[in-house]
Amino acid sequence: MTTNNLSPAFRRVLLKLSGEALLGEQSFGIDIKVARSVAEEIKQAHALGIQIAIVVGGGNIFRGVSASAGNMDRSSADYIGMLATVMNAVVLQDALEKIDIQTRVLSAIDIPQLAEPFIRRRAIRHLEKGRIVILAAGTGNPFFSTDSAAALRALEIKADAILKGTKVDGVYSADPMKDASATRFDCITFQEVLEKNLRVMDASAISMCRDNNLPIIVFNMRTPGNIASAVSRAAGVGTLVCQQKP
Repeated sequence: MTTNNLSPAFRRVLLKLSGEALLGEQSFGIDIKVARSVAEEIKQAHALGIQIAIVVGGGNIFRGVSASAGNMDRSSADYIGMLATVMNAVVLQDALEKIDIQTRVLSAIDIPQLAEPFIRRRAIRHLEKGRIVILAAGTGNPFFSTDSAAALRALEIKADAILKGTKVDGVYSADPMKDASATRFDCITFQEVLEKNLRVMDASAISMCRDNNLPIIVFNMRTPGNIASAVSRAAGVGTLVCQQKP
């Protein structure tokens, strides 16, 4: 898909990617070809002239609340999950820089050999210079998901919207993979998401976005060109989650 006929609806966005977005057909780990494909999609959106920050999860490697954590102490398991997000961030950085996109990885955990520390003003300055900023290690605190980290960081950098990349083309009344009668919403309010327990993002992230009037666009990451289409608010692409239906 070409971006010639698209114009951005936002100046600055935060793109939330799950770790599973880097899995490809594997059951575990990182598929470098998929990472490069995701990087090309991000480059398309970046070419529209918008500032992009990215929060990537670590579920393809380790998740603190999954079976892989076993009976580990929750805090320890969550810290391992944060390290997994750093690994994904560095992979994504490498894929973007191989296609000539300047990036910076900023981590909530101090790992100077791999990433700069997250400092809000520094992150904003990198964005203003046209660099893509990849925000790793969640919030740096256990018991907080990368959804919550995405909402927090988006507010800190004054993003205009969160783009949530998923496996389906928006928010549905039920899981469309399991329920053929599920219907898609073009637009839905934060309150409806919470009341219907639709699991767009976790409840704390949704509440944070609601309280600060930060819109979320949920879209299918697997459709080529969809990141650029989502930031341009192209008709039929994704579901808008907002304070009040237009």
